[in-house]
Amino acid sequence: MIQVRALTKSIDTGTHRVDILKGIDLEIPKGQFAAIMGPSGSGKSTLLGLLAGLDSPTSGQVILDGEDITRLSEDQMAVLRGRKIGFVFQSYHLIPTLTAEENVLLPMELAGRGDPSRARELLDRVGLKDRVDHYPVQLSGGEQQRVALARAFALRPPILLADEPTGNLDSATGKIVLDLLRTLNREEGATMVLVTHEQGLAESADRRIVMRDGMVVSQ
Repeated sequence: MIQVRALTKSIDTGTHRVDILKGIDLEIPKGQFAAIMGPSGSGKSTLLGLLAGLDSPTSGQVILDGEDITRLSEDQMAVLRGRKIGFVFQSYHLIPTLTAEENVLLPMELAGRGDPSRARELLDRVGLKDRVDHYPVQLSGGEQQRVALARAFALRPPILLADEPTGNLDSATGKIVLDLLRTLNREEGATMVLVTHEQGLAESADRRIVMRDGMVVSQ
């Protein structure tokens, strides 16, 4: 489902070049739940952003479901993201003026496939059946992250990417969110890639990918 070939990412500071990723080779098969670990500055989030097409590599390829996304224009990439990728951020990124149900509905409506029953079903599955009409400010951090999870799965994406999804949560709430990720991974069949610094989270994944200094040192 995901293939990464000789992937590099460098930035020019004006005085010197910084190599963030140094030739990553990686394959993640369909349906796998993979956790990417490593110290701060190892390149984890940079790699995830390249998998999502949110940034362009300096060289190399990212192939999602057989399609080389490094060859796509920004407009083509936006269309592909809408069809194939769900993304969960550490800071939730909910729309404050929309209710929980409306936040989950939004990607469906943008795709011309508004389905309130699907939104309510997902919110029920993440334990928020009684919170569908609440606004983000009325929800706890853990509840907001569960809304974000439901939204990420709204269009049944074959790939779900999550960047430190429990980073702003206490350990008990983080475990609830992790259990939901695993359940949705199993029930929805999505290939899931999770960036985390938490050992317990990574150990629950099907596979751990360890990065250090811009390279994969264990997978």
